[in-house]
Formats: sequence, structure tokens, C-alpha cells
Amino acid sequence: MGLDELRKKIDQVDEKIVELLNERYATVMEIGKYKKSNMKAVYVPEREKVVFEKVRALNKGPMAEGTLQAIYREIMSGALALEHPLNVAYLGPEGTFTHFAAVSKFGHSVSYLSKSTLDDIFADVRNGRADYGCVPVENSTEGAVTHTLDIFVQSDVKICAEINLRVHHSLLSNSPLKSIQKLYSHAQSLGQCRSWISEYLPEVEVHECTSNSRAASLAANEPHAAAIASSFTGELYGLDVLAQNIEDNPNNTTRFLVIGDQLPKRTGNDKTSICFAIKDRVGVLFDALLPFKEEGITLSMIESRPSRQQNWEYYFFIDLLGHIEDENVARALNKLYPLTQAMKVLGSYPRGDDAR
Repeated sequence: MGLDELRKKIDQVDEKIVELLNERYATVMEIGKYKKSNMKAVYVPEREKVVFEKVRALNKGPMAEGTLQAIYREIMSGALALEHPLNVAYLGPEGTFTHFAAVSKFGHSVSYLSKSTLDDIFADVRNGRADYGCVPVENSTEGAVTHTLDIFVQSDVKICAEINLRVHHSLLSNSPLKSIQKLYSHAQSLGQCRSWISEYLPEVEVHECTSNSRAASLAANEPHAAAIASSFTGELYGLDVLAQNIEDNPNNTTRFLVIGDQLPKRTGNDKTSICFAIKDRVGVLFDALLPFKEEGITLSMIESRPSRQQNWEYYFFIDLLGHIEDENVARALNKLYPLTQAMKVLGSYPRGDDAR
């Protein structure tokens, strides 16, 4: 078959794709009407997980799994926008890794609200100015984002989903690599790319910025300047990617949480986050963790924070594998509750995919 015939075949397939997408979206609109009349949530994390698992199982190649997931992310994003326009708050400015995490979860068809503080994100979700928020909670090299944990103690928002994002840095510029004279980036990113900078840009003038977004903005407006940031940031500021994945540790991963006002239903592959307060005494943590061992529950995170209410009183934050509706999880929490001064479930939600 010649090139013209092959292109004609692609055109015919494209016609079918558009027809089927519109058929899908027409059904989505019917679902949206049902949800509205029955007061159902528009974004349903557990349903989203099922859809992604089904389409992955249907894919026999040659399309890569990552390509399929990216396509369906935007299909699902368009569906959300048709059902009900969503507002998602994230820790700004535009182009941060939190912004990237939010877009990787909700796609490009929803509206995003850049917020200057974590407190603002929680407040917007609580007050209904945002339907959902995206906040960082844990980094594989830096540890827990303690301020996020502290806000959960006083907030009544729920964790609806999680996102595991591999932190990749790129060198961004509209000038050739050999002509770079200035390098802009956040101090943390500069530290994470120290070896690459020493090898490829040993003589450049390095400037620390308040954010990688600010660095990209400066590099976009100065000749012979470059920024270290994500490729996502480069797209937003119109910068070319001169080098990708220049970080010293390729496994650096940040975990983000999607917060809202709902508790997703059980999927069979879930995670539950709780926090509880206990008085400091000998063996208290052992006693508090024993119910999880007895019920065969795996814990994926344990963090402690001062309660700030009484001396030597601590809040413990635990992520466990399982859902609040699972019988063994319910039994473990019932055993734990009498040992605590306060306890609450922050959310039960589908486990996020491994970082890519």
C-alpha cells in the first residue's frame, strides 16, 4: 500500500475516532444530568481508576501504555468539563510541580486556581471556591511536608486521591547550550542537579530564584539565559528543552494529595490516611500500632507532629493499605480508638499509580 493510501486509511480511522468520542461525550452528558438530579459527585476517583484499568487491559499494542493513559486523561478531563466545570486549586505559581501534578490528574479541560499558600488551598476547598485542591504531602528524599499534615489536624476536608510524581528537571532556554551565560533556578533544584551543572555548565553565573516558575520567566526574557525546571514549566513559558532528566537522583518522587469533600468507595486497591493524638508514655506507639499488625495491615507512612495544644502531646499520621470499608481495617481502627485522645480518618481513596 502506497503513502497516499495509508494516509487515507488514517483519515478514515480519525473520522471513526471523532464519531465515537462524540458518542461517548453524549453519554457523559446524560450521566451528568443524572448526577445533578441525584446530588452525585461529578469527579468519582474510584470510577476513574476502573476506567483506566479497563482500557489498559484492552490495549494490545503497538500503542505504549503511557500514550494510552495520556490520551484517556484528556478524554476524562473533557468529560468532567461537560458534566460540570471544575475548579482545582494548587500551590502556585503557574508551572510548579504541584501544578503539574494537578494537570496530570485532571487534564487540561478543567479550570485551575493558583494559590500562594497551602492554607489558601484548604480554605478554598472548605468554602466551596474550589471543588478540589492539590497539595504536596511527602517527598522520597526530603520526607513529609509537615505543614500539610498540620493543616489536616484542624481541617474537615477529605483526601480523595493521590498522585505519585517523579521529579524530573530539564535545562530550559531559547539559546544554544554553548552560549548560556546565566542559569536561574530554585535553590533546591540547583542542589538536585549539582553534578550535571558541574559537568556541562561549570562557568555559568548561577542565580537562585523563589521558584522554578520565576526562573523560567527570567530565562524567557533574557538572551543567553537558561532555567532549571520541569519540561511542563518550559511549555508554559515558551522555552526549548535543551536537556532532560538532569537531576542527580532519577528516583526522586513527590506524593501529592487531592483534597475535597467526598469519601471514595472501595476499589480493592486502596489506601487510608488517619491521624490520632496520644499522650507520650513508654510503649504508647507500640500499643497504637499493634492493632494493625494483628489485622495484617501494611503501613506505608508514619509521621509524628507536636499537637501544639499541650506539651509532650503528639499527633501521629498513618497511611495504611486498605479501605475504611474493609473489615480488617474497621477492626483495627476500633481497637486503636480507645488508646487515643482524638482520632479521625482523613480519607480512604484509590492507591495512586507508581511514579513514571
